[in-house]
Amino acid sequence: MRQHRTRPESVPNPRCGLWLTGARGSVSTTSIVGLYALAAGVIGETGCVTATENFAGVTLPGYTDFVVAGRDVSTTPLIKRAESLVEAGLLPARVVAAVADRLAATDDEIVGPSCMATSDPAAAGASTQAELVDRLSDAMALFVSRNALDVLIVIDVASTQPPARDLPEYHDPDLLIAALGQRNRIVLPASALTTLAAINNDAAYSCFTPSPTLGLTALRFLADDAGILCAGQDAKTGQTLLRSVLAPMFAGRAMAVHSWAGTNLLGGGDGATLADPVAAQSKLASKQRGIQQLLGGEVSAPLHIDYVPDLGETKVAWDHIHATGFLGGQITLQTTWSAPDSALAAPLVLDVARLLAMARLRGARGVVGELGYFFKEPWGGKTHSLAAQYDALLGWAKSLSADR
Repeated sequence: MRQHRTRPESVPNPRCGLWLTGARGSVSTTSIVGLYALAAGVIGETGCVTATENFAGVTLPGYTDFVVAGRDVSTTPLIKRAESLVEAGLLPARVVAAVADRLAATDDEIVGPSCMATSDPAAAGASTQAELVDRLSDAMALFVSRNALDVLIVIDVASTQPPARDLPEYHDPDLLIAALGQRNRIVLPASALTTLAAINNDAAYSCFTPSPTLGLTALRFLADDAGILCAGQDAKTGQTLLRSVLAPMFAGRAMAVHSWAGTNLLGGGDGATLADPVAAQSKLASKQRGIQQLLGGEVSAPLHIDYVPDLGETKVAWDHIHATGFLGGQITLQTTWSAPDSALAAPLVLDVARLLAMARLRGARGVVGELGYFFKEPWGGKTHSLAAQYDALLGWAKSLSADR
């Protein structure tokens, strides 16, 4: 498959490309509106980690340095998608109105079904999945050349896909490449095909969902061999964010946690997708691994997800924790988290994009474990503790920024 490369050197006033998979979804639309509103000075930086005082000395690309593109199966114009989020109470109408022209211009950069909105070659008018990857790779490369970009960041914010079934091709990159070239054969899910296109373009890559991507051995080998910069996986925005703060507290105070039961109530497109038990498997597994690592495998951690359509863009997460303290004292803690999920995820998209762009412009390669602060599945990370992850992130960002 063809390989296109962007320039790795550090440059003043860089032009950074942000390619979003699922570009017209709630998270992506909120991210794009937020980026343009920040660039125009229409909103403040509340929720953006990289805008806090601790990052004041870190040399990051500005919001105005980014150009946005992506792909989506939906053909609904971004402005219409944003207006629907206004009606849902997620976005302020004045903000959407202020960036309407930029949203319209971005629509021209979003590609549709012919560039792999599906994993099925026939549905996209192709004969092989390799052809789908080449189409998407070429679309990314044209985006880079058309906008004279210095760096390309690819972030997957599409709907969660089910866990991939185990195939021999997933363990051997040569077998995988050969299988992708077989006529009308479906080997990889759409999320993984996007990952291959990012590898082909030497793009920095991150996945905000638990969909099958670099968790597949063959893809990780190809990514490592190409030396692409990557971070992930599955954005930590609500319930797991709270767990990564509370679990270290119980462990640090030597309390014995016996059970940590959780429920998620979701509306919107994400809730509809995860109403399918098969699709929900990867999300549930991702959420549970962190609590097991923080507290040990002996804790019982049942967890389930319910689709509640009338919640719209709001996510509600409830946890019940049972622990034992000194002299057998019984401890229970119940938490309820309710928030518009896309508004929690969007600033993280912008933070990760800025940090990856900075790192890539300075020639960094490989997995950035320090970005695990933002994810449930921290590739290359050694802990799920939010405090420890934050210290690692800040230290990495300051060190890399100083190394110029």
